[in-house]
Amino acid sequence: MPDETSSGIEKLIQGVLAGERLQLARAITQVENESPAARPILQALYPHSGRAHIIGITGAPGTGKSTLVTELTRAYRQMGQNVAVVAVDPTSPFTGGALLGDRVRMRTLSGDAGVFVRSMATRGNLGGLSKTTRDVVTLLDAAGFERILVETVGVGQAEVEIASTAHTTVVVEAPGLGDEIQAIKAGVLEIADILVVNKADRPGADATIRALAMALGRSAPQPIRHHGQVVSVANAVDPLSTLPAWHISVMKTIASSGEGIEPLRQQLETHIKWLHDSGQYARREQDNATRQLTHILNAEIGRRIQHNVPATTFQALAQQIWQRKTDPYSAADILLESLFASGLSL
Repeated sequence: MPDETSSGIEKLIQGVLAGERLQLARAITQVENESPAARPILQALYPHSGRAHIIGITGAPGTGKSTLVTELTRAYRQMGQNVAVVAVDPTSPFTGGALLGDRVRMRTLSGDAGVFVRSMATRGNLGGLSKTTRDVVTLLDAAGFERILVETVGVGQAEVEIASTAHTTVVVEAPGLGDEIQAIKAGVLEIADILVVNKADRPGADATIRALAMALGRSAPQPIRHHGQVVSVANAVDPLSTLPAWHISVMKTIASSGEGIEPLRQQLETHIKWLHDSGQYARREQDNATRQLTHILNAEIGRRIQHNVPATTFQALAQQIWQRKTDPYSAADILLESLFASGLSL
C-alpha cells in the first residue's frame, strides 16, 4: 500500500522530479485515485511543469490513433526527445471496468527509457478524457518529458475537451468510415490544428481529404471556429497581424508502415514554433488555465455540497422538484445558500 505519510509523499515528489519511473507511476496512481496524497503532490510539482508540449490525438474509433501515436513516439525518440503517452480508454457503464488496451497496442515501446506510457480509464467522464488527465499530464511534465501525447477515447462530439488540455490538437480520420461527414457534423474540426487522414492506402482516401479540405473552407475562405473562437481561414491570428496565419493542414499517413509519420512530426514542430512566434501559446495557456480553474471549482463545490448538506435535505428537495412544488434552480439556490452559510467548511 502506498505510503501517504509526509515522508512518503516527499519521496514521491522527489522521485518524480528525478525522473524515477517507479515513483512517477506511484504518484500517478495517487492522482488517478484522488487519494489524500494527490493534492500535496500536485501542489509541489505544479511549479516544475509548463515545459512540455502537449499534443492531443483524437478521432473516431477505427482510425488507427494508437498506431499513429506509437509511430509518432518512435519518430520523436529518433530525434532524441523524451516522450510520454497518456492513452485514455472508455470505462464500461455496466461493470465499471476498462480494457486499457493501449498497453497492449503500444507494447513495442516498452524497454525504452525515454518513453513512458500510461493508460487511464474515463471512469464515466464525458469529453474523451479522464477527470484526472490534466493532473497526470502535470506530473509527466514535471518529470521532464518534452513531448506528451494524449490519445482520447474517440467518442465523437465530446472529444472537444482535448482542446482545453493540449497545445496542439491532431484530429485523425480514415477513409471508408463516413467519418469525415460525422466530424463535420460533430464539430471536432473546430479544434483541429492538424487533420490526418490515416490508412491513406485505402480506397476513398483522396475523397476524404477533399471533403475535409472543403469543410475547412479551402475552396472559399469563410469564418470558422477554431479552439472555440471564430477566426478566418485567411488569417487565424489577427487581421492586423504581420505574422503568417496558421492554416490547418490535411495530411496523409499510413501509420502501420510508418509512411507520412516524419512529415507529421515536422508539421507538429512547425505548429509549436508558430504558437510561440504568434503569441498564441501564451493565450492558449491562459485559456486552459481558466478552464482548469473553472473545472476544479465546479468539482469542489459539488464535493462540499455533498459533505455539508445532509442526504435527507437533498432528497427532500429532489422530491419537491418532481412534485413541482419548487423548480430545480430555486432548489440549487437553497443548497448553495446553505453551503455558503456553513462557511465553505471541508
